[in-house]
Amino acid sequence: MANHKSAIKRIKQSSKQRTRNRHYRSTMRTQLKVIQAAIDEGNADLAKAELTKATSIVQRLAGKGIIHRHQAARRISRLTKAVNAL
Repeated sequence: MANHKSAIKRIKQSSKQRTRNRHYRSTMRTQLKVIQAAIDEGNADLAKAELTKATSIVQRLAGKGIIHRHQAARRISRLTKAVNAL
């Protein structure tokens, strides 16, 4: 356990940030599953509508540093390719 005041504060901040990041990452994964389900069903209209939402979420997370920008680009590229294949 931390003994210094600054270390205690850092633990609190890290814990809060970890919880927030976990929520953002979970939201992203859920959105990606929605798109994947639409692609598997062959529902092009739904997939295109959800693609814009997912792109926004992934880019926002990359901007916040929650995921790496290369990972964001890779995810968006693969999703766009899959949706366009419909």
